[in-house]
Amino acid sequence: MSAPPAFLTAAGHPVRWRLLSELARTDLAVRELTALLGQPQNLISYHLGKLRRSELVTARRSSADGRDTYYSLDLTRCAALLTGAGAALHPALRLRPPTGTCPAGARVLFLCTGNSARSPMAEALLRARTAGRVEAHSAGSHPKPLHPHAVTVLARRGIDLAGARPRHLDEFAGQRFDHVVTLCDRVKEVCPEFPGHRRPTHWSLPEPADLATFDEVADRLDERIGHLSQLIGSVKEA
Repeated sequence: MSAPPAFLTAAGHPVRWRLLSELARTDLAVRELTALLGQPQNLISYHLGKLRRSELVTARRSSADGRDTYYSLDLTRCAALLTGAGAALHPALRLRPPTGTCPAGARVLFLCTGNSARSPMAEALLRARTAGRVEAHSAGSHPKPLHPHAVTVLARRGIDLAGARPRHLDEFAGQRFDHVVTLCDRVKEVCPEFPGHRRPTHWSLPEPADLATFDEVADRLDERIGHLSQLIGSVKEA
């Protein structure tokens, strides 16, 4: 008898499934997961350890408070494992990637502290991926000039970022967005409320320093923006 697929083994426990469900929407610190699930921290940490060993989630020390650790769900690996699980039961259950394009009309705001690297790159990547159908913006809590490495790494991807200007998040106060995404742990702590949003989506990304880390952050942004654009498309079609 063959063993159950890896995803079913990792995600089959009710607590681990709830953790995956919460992390599918946003990166969360252990203290936040403890509050959301109403379970003791040692139990949450135990199940997070199981998910880390299955490589479904990753952990990163908070840049805002070193006592916190943020957990992120690897949606790409989840998709691959789910595809394998379906195919293992019957070939007809193999998941297929979504088709079609992201519809027009959605508004997305990306926030980081300086609006000089992560958030302008995210804005440009989403606009490029959706061919401008999504209205993408970015801002920062303490804006500073655009980092030249951000221009360089996006130019390698065929995207011109040279004309971007830093903006303060106050410029968007009171505006409505379909998605507000914080990209650094510090700005998450000071992010204002936007109409219709209980809390923003958080992607806990490190602040890039050299050209290599800018490339790594751009790759991670592009992957997560791919999932976001699919989410926008599925919501608009629903």
